[in-house]
Amino acid sequence: MTDFPGTLRTWRKARRFSQLDLAGEADVSARHISFLESGRAQPSREMIGRLSDALALPLDARNHMLTHAGFAARYPARAWDSADMAPVRAAVGHMLRAHAPYPALALDKVWTVIDLNAPASHLFGMLGVGQGDSLLDLMTSDHLPEVVENWPEVAHHACQRLRTESAAQGGIAVLDKVADHLGRVPGRKTHTTGPVIPTVLLSGDLRLSIFATIAQFGTPEDVALDDLKVELYFPSDDETDKALRALAEHRAP
Repeated sequence: MTDFPGTLRTWRKARRFSQLDLAGEADVSARHISFLESGRAQPSREMIGRLSDALALPLDARNHMLTHAGFAARYPARAWDSADMAPVRAAVGHMLRAHAPYPALALDKVWTVIDLNAPASHLFGMLGVGQGDSLLDLMTSDHLPEVVENWPEVAHHACQRLRTESAAQGGIAVLDKVADHLGRVPGRKTHTTGPVIPTVLLSGDLRLSIFATIAQFGTPEDVALDDLKVELYFPSDDETDKALRALAEHRAP
């Protein structure tokens, strides 16, 4: 069994909480937090739940807290193609299809493409990415800087997002590695005058300027679902809107 006191201490420091801060958030005494971290007190399942809520832990980290304290894990990690996940697959599929003619895809914790709609399949297919591939591999390839007009800007903001996601999960080595790679991309990080920084893709005579929104499930009780993200891409100008609609009509059966 891994050390529960060390696990609690690591997460508390990752969240930049003092023992007093955590005590206030979990509505317990700072002395009890100290005893838990020193091993002088043993947590109950209910206490682990309160601490996990206070630290805003992801579900897999909550499982680790439980197992490190000698309890059974609470949250399952169901396979995407399992019967239990059928309603979720249907919901995600509906979101992706309904978003056409604009691209949309579903990603897991390490940015592997779980599902995507037809426009995304076409767009990311031009970049060599399909279902089962990871966008992290694309970010570190030599190809992307050649087709993204504003690559230094995009790389900078992707780096910040990866670091934020990794920190929220307590540190994910593969996200940190790609973030470090993107953080070394040369070029001036200019400031946009618009409300968002788009990704400007170039492919022959085609120029697409798109930005993304991210959707997640609000009440997950499954580790895989807790990690799932749905990215919906939108055009940032009229030319891109027309181009995406034209591509969708051209590929329609």
